[in-house]
Amino acid sequence: MVLRPIDIAALRKQVESAEPFPHFCIDNFLEPEFAEACADAFPTFDDAEKLGRKFEAVNEQKKIQITDSKLFPDPVRKLHETLASPEWLNTLEQVMGIPKLVDDPLLNGGGIHMTGPRGHLDVHVDFNYIKDRDLHRRLNILVYLNREWDESWGGAIELWDEKVKVCHHAFAPIFNRCVVFETNNISFHGVSAVVCPEDKVRQSYAAYYYTKEAPPHWTGEAHSTIFRARPNEKVKGWFLMPLERATRSLRRKLGAVKSKMGG
Repeated sequence: MVLRPIDIAALRKQVESAEPFPHFCIDNFLEPEFAEACADAFPTFDDAEKLGRKFEAVNEQKKIQITDSKLFPDPVRKLHETLASPEWLNTLEQVMGIPKLVDDPLLNGGGIHMTGPRGHLDVHVDFNYIKDRDLHRRLNILVYLNREWDESWGGAIELWDEKVKVCHHAFAPIFNRCVVFETNNISFHGVSAVVCPEDKVRQSYAAYYYTKEAPPHWTGEAHSTIFRARPNEKVKGWFLMPLERATRSLRRKLGAVKSKMGG
């Protein structure tokens, strides 16, 4: 067994009253033995760096992402398959009220996530559309696999209001906790700074769900991830984030010129 029994009606009530956007949180999400097996199977931070992508930007630091499911250890691959199964998709459809959900076998942005000491992820709204597959992003699922995580170590998933003035929830990444939330044009969220000891790593599994049909809030405009500064991050909001955006834009333009030149 992988998942513990789910009370769909109770979760649906949780979602209907959720602020600042639809979401739910389940503790003891996986069967205990399976959760332990998944945690044990995670690679070390150094090994993960060889397998995936490491982020070292203003908005996202000391985070490694492994999206290729062929590289997953067996328990994590089983978790991946379970969260992509028709049964789980049907549960999400009933709880979140979003029909015809599909998983992403390529795990664009998902998979194994590991964040080391002094890592963080700024508040943002996720990319909303995968053009080449005509997929509209609708839901995020996060499963945390951190034994004995001290909440003073940070790393909480924060859910903010649309103006990024008020943090409504900060769910600590405690062991076997699952958080699911709708991704839309106001679903600002981020991860607080990770200040765990040097021998610890924040571990999670992430997956995203889509629909072929456009959501009600779709404006017809596709966008990449949009970052916002927290209220106490004025220097970052005024200077560092704009500089980071300008640098990324310049890299893309130089890449396009190089491609045209056949370099």
